Amino acid sequence: MPIRRLPVRPQAAELQREADLLLRAIRDAEPDAIAELREFHPGPIEPAATTISDAQLVLARSYQASSWQRLMEAVRLATAIWSDDIGSVRALVSESPELLFEQVLIRNDSNWGPPLTYAANLGRDEIIRMLYGLGARDLESAANRAALQGQIGTARMLYEMAGRPELHLAGPAYTLSAAGTAFILAVGGRVKDDAGQRLAPVDVVIETDGRNPEAKHAILEMYVRHGLELPDTPVMALHRGRIDLLERHLERDPELLNRTFSHREIYPAEMGCQDPIDATVGTPLGGTTLLHLCVDYDELEIGRWLLDRGMDVNVRAAVGRSGFGGYTALFNTVVSQPNFWMNYGKRGPFAAPFTELLLERGAEPNVRASLWKRLHPGHGDTARHEYRDVTAISWGRRFHAPIFVSEPAIRLIAAAGGVE
Repeated sequence: MPIRRLPVRPQAAELQREADLLLRAIRDAEPDAIAELREFHPGPIEPAATTISDAQLVLARSYQASSWQRLMEAVRLATAIWSDDIGSVRALVSESPELLFEQVLIRNDSNWGPPLTYAANLGRDEIIRMLYGLGARDLESAANRAALQGQIGTARMLYEMAGRPELHLAGPAYTLSAAGTAFILAVGGRVKDDAGQRLAPVDVVIETDGRNPEAKHAILEMYVRHGLELPDTPVMALHRGRIDLLERHLERDPELLNRTFSHREIYPAEMGCQDPIDATVGTPLGGTTLLHLCVDYDELEIGRWLLDRGMDVNVRAAVGRSGFGGYTALFNTVVSQPNFWMNYGKRGPFAAPFTELLLERGAEPNVRASLWKRLHPGHGDTARHEYRDVTAISWGRRFHAPIFVSEPAIRLIAAAGGVE
């Protein structure tokens, strides 16, 4: 059975609801629930005889906790740190000193860390100092997490407490924290090693699942100012938000607006980029044009510039030997990484500015194409899903991960005459 993972801010009421549902499923003899009971309960037990205490224990162990009490302890500790309740944090770790060195979220692969590091993510300086006084020493990991979260005052305090260690650029690259990147560079972070080899995590910046064009541009330009050479390609100019560099590429290559780019051209190996699945995107980008890229990377200004310079709004992605491809940038507006964050509640209000732009410039709403998609493992389903002869609307309606789908985009395309 799959191991459950606590969210970064676990809630006792939600866990109790899960336990109640699990108990009901066990008593109803649902196969998955019975399998969980057999795997995580320490002794033989008949489903019909299962109690709420049994269900709580099974649930706790599926979260990698030793008991329901330990799971609730984790919830109380996380809640106290979020609430900046220094008294409750002190009481919890004084009663159970081992908590100082255990992951707040139980699982060993949690990057939110033990209590001190967990507090650093949230900028809880007084709690950090108190935990340090009680013996916590995860200062370096805490400093890196504070930089990742853009908690610069906290990061600076921890950097001094830890004896000024070398901090890493990968954290703020993943979260696209320009402030965190600037801080690490200011305290000696390096973009190249002594042999001149790249240290700056360019791959993380351009492959992260976040979408914040201004921050991405700022981070890449900081790397350049500190001595890193980036590839002189049209795609890298787009990643940097540099229309001036795109102008030069267009002058050198009049066919640029019709060109399609392979995955390796979009994600260069020399910058550390690897397998396509590492780049978290919605509609596939391999074999697409700069306009398709603009949609997934939320580069609206560059998208307008491309269209103003004469790019065909209906330019299609390349078609591979197996027949997949041929979709326009309108498909990308329907299934995309920005949509994920919109639906996840991190961005708002709901809108579809790229869909509006493309339709205003004459995008054909009923182009048909064939696509396949495999999601990043972080999204659970890693199977290959195929969609043949779909329009932009049916691409969205049939897509297996609705959190990537923009309902506002679908409505706009339908209003323009789009059909499934």
